[in-house]
Amino acid sequence: MTGEEGVAGPVGGGPAAPGPPPGGRLHDKVAVVTGGASGIGRAMVRRFAAEGARVVVADLSEEGAAAAEEVGGLFVAADVTDPEAVQAMYAAAVAEYGGLDVCCNNAGISPPEDDSILETGLEAWRRVQEVNLTSVYLCCKHGIPHLLERGGGSVVNTASFVAVMGAATSQISYTASKGGVLALSRELGVQFARQGVRVNALCPGPVNTPLLHRLFAADPERAARRLVHVPMGRFAEPAEIAAAAAFLASDDASFITASTFLVDGGIHAAYVTPL
Repeated sequence: MTGEEGVAGPVGGGPAAPGPPPGGRLHDKVAVVTGGASGIGRAMVRRFAAEGARVVVADLSEEGAAAAEEVGGLFVAADVTDPEAVQAMYAAAVAEYGGLDVCCNNAGISPPEDDSILETGLEAWRRVQEVNLTSVYLCCKHGIPHLLERGGGSVVNTASFVAVMGAATSQISYTASKGGVLALSRELGVQFARQGVRVNALCPGPVNTPLLHRLFAADPERAARRLVHVPMGRFAEPAEIAAAAAFLASDDASFITASTFLVDGGIHAAYVTPL
């Protein structure tokens, strides 16, 4: 079809939406999930596999091996802040499954030493930036070429609702890193849109994970201050975030790219929450 023929067609007349594939929305797709050993990542691994994907679990924790075994997938021990390790991670995925369709860049940290800007040291700042932002840069840099070889695919980068809001209970490097993930995802989503690669930033609200438990166990008052701002009156469950990731990874989200995909129980929209 020429450009002129495209203009002459009906407005919004894109390709017909495909029906659900047999075996799930990710049937026969190959997905790499970083930080897949626990928390949100573990839930993503389970949901992607349930949707029919062949899943590669990338993590430094040996728990990643159990996560991969649970779904019949492949475990790759990888430091996602290391360029060579990231390239080897994708090479292992392609060698095992023949290609790559989904990059789910989820690895991240939120250490207690990342606090107010008045308290957070440079070493803590840099470590959080490396794990939360530089790793996403590396995974996109080395993952997107594999997606292009398949004619397209989906990148889901885990950002956070804190990328679009401010908080007096600050974790300054974490917040800044997630803002970087959001901007990076938007840029890449635009850049590669016509090459069939969709890039979206998944922005969870507070999630009921071991990471959150550790953070709030040290400061129950901080936990209470945060919970009161959630219109739904609770934190998310990992499976709820994983469901959103599976949607973005799938062809059901074929016209969604460069988006800020908020799954935060309405926090971003709230001024006064229900009693």
